[in-house]
Amino acid sequence: MGRVVVGVTVGLATVACAVAAVAVGGRMRSRGKWKRVVRVLREVEEGCESSVERLRQVVDAMAVEMHAGLASEGGSKLKMLLTYVHNLPDGTEKGTYYALHLGGTNFRVLRVHLHDRQSSVLEHEVERQVIPQHLMTSTSKDLFDFIASSLMEFIEKEGDGSELSLDRRRELGFTFSFPVKQTSVSSGILIKWTKGFSIVDMVGVDVPACLQEALIRKGLDMRVAALVNDTVGTLALGHYHDSDTVASVIIGTGTNACYLERVDAIIKCQGHLTSSGYMVVNMEWGNFWSSHLPRTSYDIDLDSESPNPNDQGFEKMISGMYLGDIVRRVILRMSLESDMFGPVSSKLNMPFTLRTPMMAAMHEDDSPDLREVARILRDILEIPDVPLKLRKVVVKVCDVVTRRAARLAAAGIVGILKKIGRDGSGGITSGRRSDVKMKRTVVAIEGGLYSSYTLFREYLHEALNEILGEDIAKHVILKVTEDGSGVGAALLAASHSFL
Repeated sequence: MGRVVVGVTVGLATVACAVAAVAVGGRMRSRGKWKRVVRVLREVEEGCESSVERLRQVVDAMAVEMHAGLASEGGSKLKMLLTYVHNLPDGTEKGTYYALHLGGTNFRVLRVHLHDRQSSVLEHEVERQVIPQHLMTSTSKDLFDFIASSLMEFIEKEGDGSELSLDRRRELGFTFSFPVKQTSVSSGILIKWTKGFSIVDMVGVDVPACLQEALIRKGLDMRVAALVNDTVGTLALGHYHDSDTVASVIIGTGTNACYLERVDAIIKCQGHLTSSGYMVVNMEWGNFWSSHLPRTSYDIDLDSESPNPNDQGFEKMISGMYLGDIVRRVILRMSLESDMFGPVSSKLNMPFTLRTPMMAAMHEDDSPDLREVARILRDILEIPDVPLKLRKVVVKVCDVVTRRAARLAAAGIVGILKKIGRDGSGGITSGRRSDVKMKRTVVAIEGGLYSSYTLFREYLHEALNEILGEDIAKHVILKVTEDGSGVGAALLAASHSFL
């Protein structure tokens, strides 16, 4: 009997040891998986590092590239396009002006009533119209006859109480969101179509002239007074409300910037004179590049798999089109390195499944159990039952990617200020000086990434303070504007109506 007891005891001990060994092995494997997740996170943090020293290097690189782009065509990654806009609205304009925004598969018509400088709220009416599919591949005459007819109908709705009559000359600002080489404030040659348009007879043709001819055919006495880029429209709107506005930045799905430059600093347009001595320059800063930008393997993969590799490098690191997908790529890498997220879902493998608004919602989830993070991972990326500690890792990834984007955007803004001597350094070649008297400097900003994403906005402001120093930064004001592509275009029609 004793031998039986001893045998059972030894057997139970052996089983217990085996169970303990399995448990320990399981914990060690789990710990190993967790370490792999943490290692990926640390690599992302190091790759996205944006110290103030590095940001100042980006500032200097931006200013240098701006100089090069102003010196000659093709001299820089920054196109530094001339807009021929030299007379920004200042709040003294009065009257009724119009805007047409052709930005994609629809267009908008606006009528803006200007009263006087005291009117902080602009009175305007908007009408949207879908462009029939067949007109997107038809002829320039068909497209612009349709748009001109819509303009005519819009004007006819002004009503009996309007001081305007159909035989009165009207001024129009035309925002055309396609690649154009501008040749004057009211003319520009279409370089190529995008966004599903393919009207062959328009490529290489003056776009506003096509619209003007259609307006004449319809018997509508309306002049295209300004061809407008949406970033320039944002600057016009900002300047109308605040004459200290010297630049504008769009940070939304895409990103761009423009600013007011001295004409004598634009070497590639020597001999061109303006009454103000200034001209708005459209930077097309999405294409900016510098070796100082903190680039990761995820950025490299995203770029190589994009329709435009080696193009728009800055935009791919800071704009709303791409931030969500960078985060998706990091989560995918963590899933491949460790099965803590479960089997890799097909949605996680799909580019741009995670849109930036969803990423922002995860980043700003302040619930104790991060339930919004869990919901988005489950519903959007098809990753169910993610434990809380992994949800916290996902939030951290969102934070790292967003913080880098916001800080680089801030460095870009300071680069513009440095170029025009508004960063407190006294100019591009000078060191930081304490005896420079700073002027009040306003930058107009438009786009949901800045206006709707609180943490992005806070990180951008934090970086501005770090780069400039608080004494200088307090003179730089970022002001949100809305609808530069519409209202801003009408304002430019007003400021150029008698030129």
